[in-house]
Amino acid sequence: MEEFKKILSSFQVKDTLNPKIWTNVDNEEQSKMHPEVREALLAIANEFIEFLNVDIFVSDVTMTGSLANYNWSNFSDVDLHIMYNFDEAGEFKEIYKELFKMKKTLFNSTHDIQVKGYEVELYVQDSSEQHISSGVYSVLFDEWINEPSLEEVSIDERKIKEKVEQWMDIIDMTIEDSDSDDFQSSIKMIEKIKDRLKDYRSAGLEREGEYSYENLVFKFLRRNGYIQKLFDFANQLTDKNLSLEQEVVE
Repeated sequence: MEEFKKILSSFQVKDTLNPKIWTNVDNEEQSKMHPEVREALLAIANEFIEFLNVDIFVSDVTMTGSLANYNWSNFSDVDLHIMYNFDEAGEFKEIYKELFKMKKTLFNSTHDIQVKGYEVELYVQDSSEQHISSGVYSVLFDEWINEPSLEEVSIDERKIKEKVEQWMDIIDMTIEDSDSDDFQSSIKMIEKIKDRLKDYRSAGLEREGEYSYENLVFKFLRRNGYIQKLFDFANQLTDKNLSLEQEVVE
Protein backbone atom coordinates (compact mmCIF):
# COMPACT_ATOMS: atom_id res chain seq x y z
CA MET A 1 0.00 0.00 0.00
CA GLU A 2 2.89 2.35 0.79
CA GLU A 3 4.42 1.75 -2.64
CA PHE A 4 1.04 2.32 -4.30
CA LYS A 5 0.61 5.69 -2.61
CA LYS A 6 4.18 6.72 -3.47
CA ILE A 7 3.77 5.91 -7.16
CA LEU A 8 0.29 7.39 -7.31
CA SER A 9 1.49 10.68 -5.79
CA SER A 10 4.04 10.94 -8.62
CA PHE A 11 1.16 11.46 -11.06
CA GLN A 12 -0.01 14.64 -9.36
CA VAL A 13 0.30 17.78 -11.47
CA LYS A 14 2.72 20.41 -10.16
CA ASP A 15 2.07 24.14 -10.17
CA THR A 16 5.16 24.87 -12.25
CA LEU A 17 7.60 23.21 -14.60
CA ASN A 18 10.68 21.73 -12.96
CA PRO A 19 12.85 24.70 -11.87
CA LYS A 20 16.03 22.62 -12.21
CA ILE A 21 15.41 22.35 -15.96
CA TRP A 22 13.45 25.50 -16.82
CA THR A 23 13.70 29.24 -16.29
CA ASN A 24 10.82 31.61 -15.50
CA VAL A 25 8.70 28.96 -13.82
CA ASP A 26 7.12 31.43 -11.38
CA ASN A 27 5.96 34.15 -13.76
CA GLU A 28 4.03 34.58 -16.98
CA GLU A 29 7.12 34.91 -19.18
CA GLN A 30 7.68 31.91 -21.41
CA SER A 31 9.90 29.28 -19.84
CA LYS A 32 13.16 28.37 -21.54
CA MET A 33 15.61 25.60 -20.84
CA HIS A 34 18.48 26.58 -18.56
CA PRO A 35 21.53 27.20 -20.80
CA GLU A 36 23.77 24.77 -18.88
CA VAL A 37 21.09 22.06 -19.12
CA ARG A 38 20.74 22.63 -22.86
CA GLU A 39 24.51 22.50 -23.39
CA ALA A 40 24.75 19.26 -21.42
CA LEU A 41 21.92 17.64 -23.38
CA LEU A 42 23.43 18.64 -26.71
CA ALA A 43 26.76 17.15 -25.66
CA ILE A 44 25.01 13.92 -24.63
CA ALA A 45 23.07 13.83 -27.92
CA ASN A 46 26.29 14.28 -29.90
CA GLU A 47 27.92 11.44 -27.99
CA PHE A 48 24.97 9.19 -28.77
CA ILE A 49 24.95 10.17 -32.46
CA GLU A 50 28.66 9.30 -32.63
CA PHE A 51 27.85 5.99 -30.96
CA LEU A 52 25.28 5.20 -33.67
CA ASN A 53 28.19 5.26 -36.12
CA VAL A 54 25.87 5.81 -39.10
CA ASP A 55 25.89 8.89 -41.30
CA ILE A 56 22.36 10.32 -40.88
CA PHE A 57 20.79 13.75 -41.08
CA VAL A 58 19.50 14.73 -37.64
CA SER A 59 16.69 17.24 -38.11
CA ASP A 60 16.31 18.04 -34.41
CA VAL A 61 17.10 16.97 -30.87
CA THR A 62 14.03 17.16 -28.65
CA MET A 63 13.11 16.61 -25.04
CA THR A 64 9.72 15.28 -24.08
CA GLY A 65 8.09 13.38 -21.23
CA SER A 66 7.12 14.50 -17.75
CA LEU A 67 10.16 16.78 -17.31
CA ALA A 68 8.84 18.79 -20.26
CA ASN A 69 5.48 19.03 -18.55
CA TYR A 70 3.81 19.70 -15.22
CA ASN A 71 3.64 16.06 -14.07
CA TRP A 72 7.33 15.67 -13.22
CA SER A 73 8.36 13.68 -10.16
CA ASN A 74 11.23 11.74 -8.62
CA PHE A 75 10.45 8.96 -11.09
CA SER A 76 11.01 11.25 -14.08
CA ASP A 77 13.88 10.92 -16.50
CA VAL A 78 15.10 13.08 -19.35
CA ASP A 79 13.60 11.75 -22.57
CA LEU A 80 16.05 12.92 -25.21
CA HIS A 81 15.01 12.15 -28.78
CA ILE A 82 17.20 12.25 -31.86
CA MET A 83 14.91 13.14 -34.77
CA TYR A 84 15.60 11.29 -38.02
CA ASN A 85 13.38 10.57 -41.01
CA PHE A 86 13.74 6.81 -41.50
CA ASP A 87 12.31 7.12 -45.01
CA GLU A 88 15.72 8.49 -45.99
CA ALA A 89 17.14 5.00 -45.41
CA GLY A 90 15.07 3.68 -48.31
CA GLU A 91 15.15 -0.11 -48.54
CA PHE A 92 17.22 -0.24 -45.34
CA LYS A 93 14.51 1.51 -43.28
CA GLU A 94 13.58 -1.49 -41.13
CA ILE A 95 17.24 -2.45 -40.71
CA TYR A 96 18.03 1.06 -39.46
CA LYS A 97 15.12 0.92 -37.04
CA GLU A 98 16.32 -2.36 -35.55
CA LEU A 99 19.93 -1.18 -35.46
CA PHE A 100 19.10 2.09 -33.69
CA LYS A 101 16.81 0.27 -31.26
CA MET A 102 19.67 -2.05 -30.28
CA LYS A 103 22.12 0.86 -30.12
CA LYS A 104 19.72 2.76 -27.86
CA THR A 105 19.38 -0.19 -25.49
CA LEU A 106 23.14 -0.74 -25.40
CA PHE A 107 23.95 2.93 -24.86
CA ASN A 108 21.35 3.42 -22.12
CA SER A 109 22.35 0.21 -20.32
CA THR A 110 26.09 0.91 -20.36
CA HIS A 111 25.90 4.58 -19.36
CA ASP A 112 24.63 6.24 -16.20
CA ILE A 113 24.28 9.83 -17.35
CA GLN A 114 22.34 12.23 -15.18
CA VAL A 115 21.35 15.86 -15.61
CA LYS A 116 20.29 17.68 -12.46
CA GLY A 117 19.73 14.31 -10.75
CA TYR A 118 17.58 12.82 -13.52
CA GLU A 119 18.69 9.91 -15.70
CA VAL A 120 18.96 10.61 -19.41
CA GLU A 121 17.27 8.14 -21.79
CA LEU A 122 18.11 8.45 -25.49
CA TYR A 123 16.01 7.35 -28.43
CA VAL A 124 16.03 7.77 -32.20
CA GLN A 125 12.55 8.95 -33.17
CA ASP A 126 11.15 8.78 -36.68
CA SER A 127 10.40 12.41 -37.52
CA SER A 128 7.74 11.30 -40.01
CA GLU A 129 5.67 9.64 -37.29
CA GLN A 130 3.34 11.46 -34.94
CA HIS A 131 4.49 11.65 -31.32
CA ILE A 132 1.65 12.33 -28.91
CA SER A 133 2.87 14.63 -26.16
CA SER A 134 1.67 17.97 -24.85
CA GLY A 135 5.22 18.98 -23.96
CA VAL A 136 7.99 18.88 -26.58
CA TYR A 137 11.03 21.16 -26.54
CA SER A 138 13.60 21.55 -29.32
CA VAL A 139 16.95 21.37 -27.55
CA LEU A 140 18.71 22.02 -30.84
CA PHE A 141 16.81 25.21 -31.68
CA ASP A 142 16.12 26.20 -28.05
CA GLU A 143 12.36 26.66 -28.40
CA TRP A 144 9.09 24.96 -27.60
CA ILE A 145 7.52 22.79 -30.29
CA ASN A 146 4.53 21.99 -28.08
CA GLU A 147 4.44 24.12 -24.97
CA PRO A 148 2.49 22.42 -22.16
CA SER A 149 -0.31 24.16 -20.33
CA LEU A 150 -1.22 23.72 -16.69
CA GLU A 151 -4.28 21.50 -16.43
CA GLU A 152 -6.50 20.50 -13.56
CA VAL A 153 -6.45 16.73 -13.48
CA SER A 154 -8.67 14.59 -11.27
CA ILE A 155 -7.36 11.06 -10.74
CA ASP A 156 -9.62 8.27 -9.52
CA GLU A 157 -7.25 6.31 -7.28
CA ARG A 158 -9.59 3.35 -7.01
CA LYS A 159 -9.85 3.05 -10.79
CA ILE A 160 -6.07 3.12 -11.26
CA LYS A 161 -5.57 0.57 -8.48
CA GLU A 162 -8.16 -1.73 -10.03
CA LYS A 163 -6.66 -1.54 -13.53
CA VAL A 164 -3.09 -1.92 -12.24
CA GLU A 165 -3.99 -5.01 -10.23
CA GLN A 166 -5.72 -6.51 -13.29
CA TRP A 167 -2.57 -6.08 -15.38
CA MET A 168 -0.34 -7.37 -12.57
CA ASP A 169 -2.51 -10.51 -12.41
CA ILE A 170 -2.26 -10.92 -16.19
CA ILE A 171 1.54 -10.64 -16.09
CA ASP A 172 1.85 -12.99 -13.11
CA MET A 173 -0.45 -15.56 -14.74
CA THR A 174 1.46 -15.31 -18.02
CA ILE A 175 4.71 -16.07 -16.22
CA GLU A 176 3.20 -18.85 -14.11
CA ASP A 177 1.53 -20.51 -17.12
CA SER A 178 4.64 -20.37 -19.28
CA ASP A 179 6.24 -23.71 -20.04
CA SER A 180 10.01 -23.45 -20.26
CA ASP A 181 10.02 -26.66 -22.29
CA ASP A 182 7.79 -25.07 -24.92
CA PHE A 183 9.90 -22.01 -25.69
CA GLN A 184 8.13 -20.81 -28.84
CA SER A 185 4.67 -20.99 -27.29
CA SER A 186 5.79 -19.20 -24.11
CA ILE A 187 7.58 -16.40 -25.97
CA LYS A 188 4.57 -15.97 -28.25
CA MET A 189 2.33 -15.57 -25.20
CA ILE A 190 4.67 -13.00 -23.64
CA GLU A 191 4.90 -11.01 -26.89
CA LYS A 192 1.11 -10.99 -27.06
CA ILE A 193 0.92 -9.40 -23.59
CA LYS A 194 3.57 -6.85 -24.57
CA ASP A 195 1.57 -5.90 -27.67
CA ARG A 196 -1.64 -5.66 -25.66
CA LEU A 197 0.03 -3.32 -23.18
CA LYS A 198 1.44 -1.18 -25.98
CA ASP A 199 -1.93 -0.94 -27.74
CA TYR A 200 -3.67 -0.25 -24.41
CA ARG A 201 -1.41 2.70 -23.72
CA SER A 202 -1.54 4.02 -27.30
CA ALA A 203 -5.34 3.99 -27.30
CA GLY A 204 -5.40 6.08 -24.13
CA LEU A 205 -2.83 8.55 -25.42
CA GLU A 206 -4.72 9.06 -28.68
CA ARG A 207 -8.07 9.49 -26.93
CA GLU A 208 -7.24 11.52 -23.80
CA GLY A 209 -3.51 12.26 -23.86
CA GLU A 210 -0.89 11.82 -21.18
CA TYR A 211 -3.36 11.88 -18.29
CA SER A 212 -5.47 9.03 -19.69
CA TYR A 213 -5.94 6.15 -17.28
CA GLU A 214 -4.35 3.79 -19.79
CA ASN A 215 -1.13 5.83 -19.85
CA LEU A 216 -1.11 6.26 -16.07
CA VAL A 217 -1.62 2.53 -15.58
CA PHE A 218 1.24 1.80 -17.99
CA LYS A 219 3.51 4.23 -16.14
CA PHE A 220 2.52 2.67 -12.82
CA LEU A 221 3.46 -0.81 -14.10
CA ARG A 222 6.79 0.56 -15.30
CA ARG A 223 7.48 2.26 -11.99
CA ASN A 224 6.57 -0.73 -9.82
CA GLY A 225 8.78 -3.01 -11.94
CA TYR A 226 6.10 -5.20 -13.50
CA ILE A 227 6.90 -4.37 -17.11
CA GLN A 228 10.57 -5.09 -16.44
CA LYS A 229 9.50 -8.33 -14.74
CA LEU A 230 7.90 -9.45 -18.00
CA PHE A 231 10.99 -8.51 -20.04
CA ASP A 232 13.33 -10.22 -17.57
CA PHE A 233 11.30 -13.43 -17.70
CA ALA A 234 11.40 -13.45 -21.50
CA ASN A 235 15.19 -13.10 -21.32
CA GLN A 236 15.42 -15.96 -18.81
CA LEU A 237 13.43 -18.22 -21.15
CA THR A 238 15.66 -17.25 -24.07
CA ASP A 239 18.82 -17.93 -22.06
CA LYS A 240 17.56 -21.35 -21.01
CA ASN A 241 16.52 -22.21 -24.56
CA LEU A 242 19.96 -21.32 -25.92
CA SER A 243 21.91 -23.04 -23.16
CA LEU A 244 23.28 -26.54 -23.38
CA GLU A 245 23.29 -28.38 -20.07
CA GLN A 246 26.55 -29.91 -18.96
CA GLU A 247 26.52 -33.67 -18.65
CA VAL A 248 27.33 -35.05 -15.25
CA VAL A 249 30.29 -37.43 -15.42
CA GLU A 250 30.44 -39.93 -12.62
